[in-house]
Amino acid sequence: LYAAVGNLQPLRVLFPRVIVPFEVNLEMLAGGKTKFGVDLYRADSWLEKRGSPTRILPTVGTRVDPGESAVISLAITERIADVCLDDLDARRLARILGLRVTGSIGVLLAAKSEGEPIEIRHALDNMRRQGIWISDGLMRRALLAAGE
Repeated sequence: LYAAVGNLQPLRVLFPRVIVPFEVNLEMLAGGKTKFGVDLYRADSWLEKRGSPTRILPTVGTRVDPGESAVISLAITERIADVCLDDLDARRLARILGLRVTGSIGVLLAAKSEGEPIEIRHALDNMRRQGIWISDGLMRRALLAAGE
């Protein structure tokens, strides 16, 4: 969401409590090649950033990357129904395990429908510029859903 709109306000509108597993926290602080969003992430004190490693459940294992494994395991362990995952394999696994899944684009669309002033086309273009892969088909469906 930092890549899309420069902040996590869309997430905050929808989910007043957001838990960031230790493994995701490490990924965010590493920031990838460009370090994009690291300072913004550090400043978002409303996020509940976990300080110790997540116990990965055997049903989750290593089927997906460590961050996504941690999100799914934490949600199941703490009986959290909703997760935000963008990776397709992680989304499938989370659904199989009974979790409700949304992703960055779903968060943007839902926040827009709640009245947040988000231009979906601009947000998705920003994501693509930051190296986030969005298929043309997904782009069209998102724009259609947003009425853009």
